[in-house]
Amino acid sequence: MAAEKTRAIVIRATPFGETSSVVGLYCREFGKLRALAKGAWRPKSGFDGGLDLLSTSQVLVLRKSSGGLDLLTEASLESRFRVGSSLAAVLGGLHVAELLDALTADADPQPELFDVAHATLRRLSGWSGDDAAVPGLLAALELAFLRLTGHGPVLTHCAECHGGLPQAGRTAFAMLDGGTLCDRCRRGRRGVVSLSAAALSALRTLARGPADPPALPAHVAGEVRGVMTTYLAHLLGRPLRVPATLTRGGRRASRP
Repeated sequence: MAAEKTRAIVIRATPFGETSSVVGLYCREFGKLRALAKGAWRPKSGFDGGLDLLSTSQVLVLRKSSGGLDLLTEASLESRFRVGSSLAAVLGGLHVAELLDALTADADPQPELFDVAHATLRRLSGWSGDDAAVPGLLAALELAFLRLTGHGPVLTHCAECHGGLPQAGRTAFAMLDGGTLCDRCRRGRRGVVSLSAAALSALRTLARGPADPPALPAHVAGEVRGVMTTYLAHLLGRPLRVPATLTRGGRRASRP
C-alpha cells in the first residue's frame, strides 16, 4: 500500500516506547486520524520537528483499511506554533486542538474546518497583540466549528417556534434547544440562561465569520465566554479540559 500525502495539524502526541510516538492528526484530506510515528524522537529521523503540538506539517501516512493505528512515515514541518508572551493565545491554541478532537469523527474530512483551524493557529502563534482581541477570535472560531459540524446555535429567531425575539432587554438562550428563545417558548425550559443585548449582538457578529473579529469589551467577552463554554459542555456531555480562563473578568450569562 502506497503512503498518501496530506497537510495535517498535530492535535495530540503521546510517547510510545523510547523513541516512537502515537500522534493525533487532523488532516485536510483525511480528517482526524491516529498514527504511529516509529522512531519519531531519534536524531535525524524523518520527522524533524514536524510532530510538535499545534504545528502544521506535510505528512506521509499509510492508512490501515481495518482498525488500529495508521503508520506515519514522514512529516515535513510547514509552520510551527510559537509560544509568545500571551497565556490567552497559548490556551487558545490548545483549545483549537481540543475542539478538533471533540467535535469531529475519525476519518471524516472537512477541508473548510481544517482551513479555519489552521488560520486561527497562525494568528495565535507568537501572539504579540492586545490580549483583548483573543476572546473574540476564539468565539468566532467556536461558532465556525459549530456551524461546519451542524451544531451552530440559532441566534436571530426563536429556536423552537421560529418566531421573533424580544426587541429589548435580555434574551433567553437554551442550551438543550440550540439557541435563543422567545418569551413564550422560554417558559418551563431547563438549561436556559439569559443574554444581554450586547452579548447577543456580539455573538451574531462573530457567527457571521468576520475576517478580523472585533475586540470585545471585558464584560461582554466574559458573558460570551460563559455561554459558549456552557453550550459546548452541554453539546459534548462533558466540560472541555482547557479552562474557562480564556478571558478574565467580565460577567457571565445569568439565569433569567
